[in-house]
Amino acid sequence: MMAAAASVISSSCPSLPISHRRLEPQIPFQQQPRRRPSSRHVIASVATTDRWAPLVTDDTGRGSQHAETSGRRSDDDDGQRHKQLAARWREIHGAGNWEGLLEPIDDVLRAELIRYGELAQATYDSFDYDRFSPYCGSCKFPTRTFFTDAGLDGAGYEVTRFLYATCNGLKLPNFANRRNHNSAAGNKLWSESGTFIGYVAVSTDEETARIGRRDIAVAWRGTITRLEWVADLTANQRRLSDMGIPCPDPRVKVESGFAELYTGKDAGCQFCRYSAREQALAEVRKLVELYHSKGEEVSVTVTGHSLGSALAMLNAFDIAETGANASASKKAPVCVFSFAGPRVGNLDFKIRFETELGVRALRVVNVHDTVPKVPGVVFNEAAFPEAVLRAVDGLGVGGVYAHLGVPLALDHEASPFLKKTMDISCYHNLEAHLHLLDGFRGAGEGFEPRGRDPALVNKSADFLRDDHMVPPVWYQAENKGMVRTEDGRWVLPPRHRDIDQHPEDTEHHLKQLGLNAAST
Repeated sequence: MMAAAASVISSSCPSLPISHRRLEPQIPFQQQPRRRPSSRHVIASVATTDRWAPLVTDDTGRGSQHAETSGRRSDDDDGQRHKQLAARWREIHGAGNWEGLLEPIDDVLRAELIRYGELAQATYDSFDYDRFSPYCGSCKFPTRTFFTDAGLDGAGYEVTRFLYATCNGLKLPNFANRRNHNSAAGNKLWSESGTFIGYVAVSTDEETARIGRRDIAVAWRGTITRLEWVADLTANQRRLSDMGIPCPDPRVKVESGFAELYTGKDAGCQFCRYSAREQALAEVRKLVELYHSKGEEVSVTVTGHSLGSALAMLNAFDIAETGANASASKKAPVCVFSFAGPRVGNLDFKIRFETELGVRALRVVNVHDTVPKVPGVVFNEAAFPEAVLRAVDGLGVGGVYAHLGVPLALDHEASPFLKKTMDISCYHNLEAHLHLLDGFRGAGEGFEPRGRDPALVNKSADFLRDDHMVPPVWYQAENKGMVRTEDGRWVLPPRHRDIDQHPEDTEHHLKQLGLNAAST
């Protein structure tokens, strides 16, 4: 069961992503729909018809006038929602454990979930998948232009640090053809073992005013490389304290593969001489201290998809456990918005996470997706009451797992945009989850899109109905990144060599947390 689920963990990532984030074409309809406001793109309510016309554009590449004018959300509606967010951010961030916000789903919460889901999707869209490139496994974009290059120009955040991960103890290559890169300076692989796994970003002044606080966002990527596949399939548990993550309760255990990827480092790699854990903690601590010193309200929001969801849970736990979210005067609330995530630890991990540390987690899942059902196929919170799980775990029986936080269950069969398919990777796709969020109203309440372009579903999948005329896996680099030189040859162009390394103050902030993370 675990192997079957692991086979789809990386399904959200496109094969060769490009920098375009959204499609301009809109969906006109064969029947005049009941109008409903929408935020960005124009889509009629599916309550009016289950027959949809294909995407069409005029010569400029824009949608028809009908599509441009029907169902647009007014600026007043957007402004009102923004005002609500600034006033309600603690509630949306999980202060009340989202009671009363899910059935039906609160519109402000929906918008925030999609927004953080897009921050997670950007980790895929920016990843260099080209195995022929010496930059394979790195981020294609520099930190200073990350969101613009990833097509999220209006994200309202600035990346302050990239995160790199490794499982050095496995001694396996991440990519099949690393030997294809000769030792010449221009072709040498940027890192033999490290990969870009995510980033830390902070809200801009303008976005901070809109959302009511300074938000520190940590986004984690899902499975792509060989080492990450091994981490997914390593389902045995280990004590969290044995993995280098401080925890006073020795009963707290987590899936070892996830924890090894989170804590692994390689002294011989300039990008992984600090673990992903140390990189994230140091940056969060630095930003919390900076903005608390300015008297600002601060939040820490961690997000991720699939494997990235597991890393997000570990990271949020770690931030709260080490006090990386606290300064001398304040403590920033920590929240996780996860997508299609597997279970991470045992019941004691759940209790420590939710009750003792007070971290909040909202898990967005597709009920047909297999990945959230593992690990812990037999002993889990859905199959047995807490007393039974605790007794079994106390006997030393492996494989006792419990999901964290509050689930938000979606059903892809509710969307008339999506076709029936046996491809289970579609059920796990992150863009599909964001599409479902856009139309979700409540359990059994039908599907009513608010305006997100459904063509995004097919970025890295073949999940849209064919009558929409959207090609599958369309999110690709033009000419697969090849460019023509002056002498007529087609080559992969050189890319920026300024791959971001560790800030010089990393050790300083780790020492403030009581962590002696010698980088050599």
